[in-house]
Amino acid sequence: MKSSEPQSSFSIRQYGLIIALVVIYAVLAFARPHFMSMNYMLTLLRQISINGILAVGVTYVLLTGGVDLSIGSLVALSGVMAAHFAHPGEYWLIASIFMGIITGMACGTVNGWVVTKGKVAPFIATLGMMTAARGIAFIASGGRPVSRLSTGFTHIGSGGFLGIPIPVWILAVVALVSWVFLNRTRLGRYVYATGGNERAALASGINVHRIKIMAYVICGALAGLAGVVQAARSTTGQPNTGMMYELDAIAAAVIGGTSLAGGVGGVGGTILGALLMGLIGSGLDLLNVSSYYQMVVKGMIIVGAVWLDNRGKC
Repeated sequence: MKSSEPQSSFSIRQYGLIIALVVIYAVLAFARPHFMSMNYMLTLLRQISINGILAVGVTYVLLTGGVDLSIGSLVALSGVMAAHFAHPGEYWLIASIFMGIITGMACGTVNGWVVTKGKVAPFIATLGMMTAARGIAFIASGGRPVSRLSTGFTHIGSGGFLGIPIPVWILAVVALVSWVFLNRTRLGRYVYATGGNERAALASGINVHRIKIMAYVICGALAGLAGVVQAARSTTGQPNTGMMYELDAIAAAVIGGTSLAGGVGGVGGTILGALLMGLIGSGLDLLNVSSYYQMVVKGMIIVGAVWLDNRGKC
């Protein structure tokens, strides 16, 4: 039986991730010296911020033993809805942010309800939401990007504070709050218990349905937040954005030690996984590797992460 206690200390895999990050960074710095510049590192962190936010969100769901394939489409839908409220002089900035997050939360609630009350497999339930949310994004935008956004809104994606990009600050806050929640609160322990052994969690009085719904709601809310950041970065609400984002996020979480079977993992490893994915992608770009080959590498990383997860359970 897997432990229901939060995995607060680094595992061997996470130490291996740190070593891999250092080695890859050193190789890239040797191949391209400008890779070591602070500006480039901040650019890299800005680039991985959206995947990092999504990866933290999907970690909640994976810890309960579920999966969410809809988050890429939720990024598109939430970005479109936020952009509708971000035109200059029409609505408050907070309204556009709120609309993006609440859209993701609503979709996450539906996912959680269908999985728990409807007893539909998470893969099928979220696959349906992935298709439906993408369709709603195209309907809401009329099939065109939603543009003419306020400078206050776009500043979320392009601006900075104390020399650090705002998306990086957002990721840091999301990661810190999630780490505290999962490792220092009763509900966080319930998340681990639900994924570790659902029957034992039920026997101990935990309402596993509520915990699972909560996990999907949080995942949806963070996908909505990522959609807001994405729309602010691109200065438009794009209904076709977020393609395959869900696979990148799940890969980052699994590479970081979160088990697909639930009950094992955490935010710290997920952030390391997102950093590794971003570093590899950026390095391949710097080395002028074709995007086609990059897709092959990414696929191998995802398969390898799942293989390591399965080996860890043997």
